[in-house]
Amino acid sequence: MHASRCAMLGLLLIGTAMPVSPPAKAADAITVGTVGQPSANFWPVLIGISKGFFAAEDLNLEVLYAQSSAQMVQQITSGSLDVSISTGLVDPMRAIGMGAPIAIVRVEIQAPPYALLAKPSIKTLAGLKGKVISLGGPKDITRIYVERMLEPNGVKPGEFDMIFAGATVARASALLAGAVDAAILLPPFNFQTEAAGFNNLGLTTDYVNDLPFSGIVVNVRWANEHKALLQRILAAHIKSIAWFEDDRNRSEAVAILAAASKLKQEDVDKAYDFMRKGHFFEPTGKVSKSKLTSLAKAMVSLGDLSESIDVTRLVLPGVSELGD
Repeated sequence: MHASRCAMLGLLLIGTAMPVSPPAKAADAITVGTVGQPSANFWPVLIGISKGFFAAEDLNLEVLYAQSSAQMVQQITSGSLDVSISTGLVDPMRAIGMGAPIAIVRVEIQAPPYALLAKPSIKTLAGLKGKVISLGGPKDITRIYVERMLEPNGVKPGEFDMIFAGATVARASALLAGAVDAAILLPPFNFQTEAAGFNNLGLTTDYVNDLPFSGIVVNVRWANEHKALLQRILAAHIKSIAWFEDDRNRSEAVAILAAASKLKQEDVDKAYDFMRKGHFFEPTGKVSKSKLTSLAKAMVSLGDLSESIDVTRLVLPGVSELGD
């Protein structure tokens, strides 16, 4: 009996001496902002979440959707939001020019993937003279795109009316409802409206190939305090783009965006082919100095910047990688 109690005590002592594994470290929670609702330009983030690329970097992403790029930049500037992904570059560049403590850490979409859609009765770009077109805003980059598309076709600035809606989904809704004659739209909403009988009058890339479209923007103070975390976000993002660019993943990529956007699969199918054929996503993570300079000059011509801005003021040292 005594021997039995000693044996039991020995087992208890061994058990208390065994090492206890520490609890698993929780993933870093990070809220990222974007504009509108899930669309093709946000595809890499949706892929990164679905395929676990962010989770592999110990990141737990929550997505916040804003109504416009200007609203998103206000939140980044105030520090109420740390990171914005798939943000149109015009608003952050304007804010940086005015001294806002934000920076562009990478370019995502290196050319504007828009199409100009119009009512069935309008067959050509020239037919938009005197018509109402839905754009992103009075100083939004979509205004430059539309003006560059229309002017060679005989429609000068001032010869069409403008209505402003910050997000593609709002512009598509206005066109489908008959509230405007035309709208500049991102995929897959351009394919949705085309399937509904509206006319695709042309692509912005037929007229604009020197202006980058969107990027990742951060609050500078937050980024400098969380450089390692930011690098993990960028690493997961570039894996997501590489996965998207692999045609073997086509059907799964389409399913991911179709589920997130609630759009028809056939429209998302077309969006995938469009984005892949155009090589819109920048694959290297580098920030093109020449393209940002071209965009700054275009903003000066629009009166959106008082003078062209030095590219080094736009990026974040130690994180942004500049290229030609």
